[in-house]
Amino acid sequence: MSLRIIFLLLFLTSSATFADERDTLTAKDINAMIEELSNWGRWGVDDQKGALNLITPQKRKEAAALVKDGISVSLARDVLKKIAPDNPRPFMHTMVVFGEQWNSDNYSVSYHGFAHSHMDALCHYVHEGKLYNGFPASVVTEKGSAKLDVRNAKEGIFTRAVLIDGPKLKGVKYLEPGTALYPEDLDAWEKMVGVKIGKGDAVILYTGRWARRDELGPWESGAAGLYASCARWLKERDIAVMGSDTGSDVQPSGVEGFTSPIHMFMLNVMGVPILDNLELERLSKIAAELNRYEFLLTVAPIPVEGGTGSPLNPIATF
Repeated sequence: MSLRIIFLLLFLTSSATFADERDTLTAKDINAMIEELSNWGRWGVDDQKGALNLITPQKRKEAAALVKDGISVSLARDVLKKIAPDNPRPFMHTMVVFGEQWNSDNYSVSYHGFAHSHMDALCHYVHEGKLYNGFPASVVTEKGSAKLDVRNAKEGIFTRAVLIDGPKLKGVKYLEPGTALYPEDLDAWEKMVGVKIGKGDAVILYTGRWARRDELGPWESGAAGLYASCARWLKERDIAVMGSDTGSDVQPSGVEGFTSPIHMFMLNVMGVPILDNLELERLSKIAAELNRYEFLLTVAPIPVEGGTGSPLNPIATF
């Protein structure tokens, strides 16, 4: 065998080893990252807003200045009223009065899960008996959460957002369930579109989930998303909000003992609220047409006392 072939085999072997190692975080690694990435106490021992503190008046003014074209895009999926593998608890819309002078109706939705566009408040995730900033899990009772509820975002989220378009990055129509994105993918996206994610930004990840669903039908489990190692990358960028057309986590997570490590890092460790199940097809299209991947994001959750989150219709404005 020639030296050239031997060197080639050694290179391929080392490359394969690197590819394998990048997705083999252990529970021990995750626990070490929890201490490393924690924002507990950063804004005071009684803080309940978490990374939303990064959205300062100056940040809002800078975000407002991004509006150049006056084009607004809804990031909410039309509500799903039919039971499906990914929608076991459909949105309930009942007419109360109709055919008279006034028409009125009633809405009811169990919004957490894989179907409805919504925001996770910081009280949504418990790890080892604690919520974000060390509040005990016992603050959440049958009456709701006495700390970290959705009202901490009552004034709204108004900040710069950056779209990460996974299918565009990978050159496909949509990412298949189980496809993981890694820190090097996030670096590659920033380089590809010439946009740098920064302090107080919202990161919006497009995987093509709804495009795939519309083409192939709903599925019960598995989602494209971020691998756990991306949490360190997001902390380095010091983001304020994380959102996706799935739950942001790749599923299965690939980390034994942690089903949703990105959710844990964002909500529990870093105090970053999450926007789940967004509708991002039109956003991807408009961003490509304008060749602009940064925009103003506005989010206005329903201020429910004790609420663990809220259904949403976020708006992107270019």
